[in-house]
Amino acid sequence: MTKLSKARLRISGRVQGVFYRQTTRDNARSLGLSGWVQNLEDGAVAVEVLGPRERVEELIRWCWSGPPAAKVTAVEVEWQELDVDQAAPSGRFEIRY
Repeated sequence: MTKLSKARLRISGRVQGVFYRQTTRDNARSLGLSGWVQNLEDGAVAVEVLGPRERVEELIRWCWSGPPAAKVTAVEVEWQELDVDQAAPSGRFEIRY
């Protein structure tokens, strides 16, 4: 059984208006991860992701570069404890508006 990890990310820099949410969603889905991505009012992007630790870490590494037009200056990561009854990843990763 694969151990699951959950992380919340806050990505800063030029990350809005450059297809950051869409490409994050596509990358997360290709990795089989669950969660969401959302623009924040202050210009940053928030991500919550659930899946096998190594795949979550792969998405975090990608978040440092993002799509070609992005200029990422920081990726803050907060690892979260999973509840014992936490559901397995659904593979659904969505954009929140």
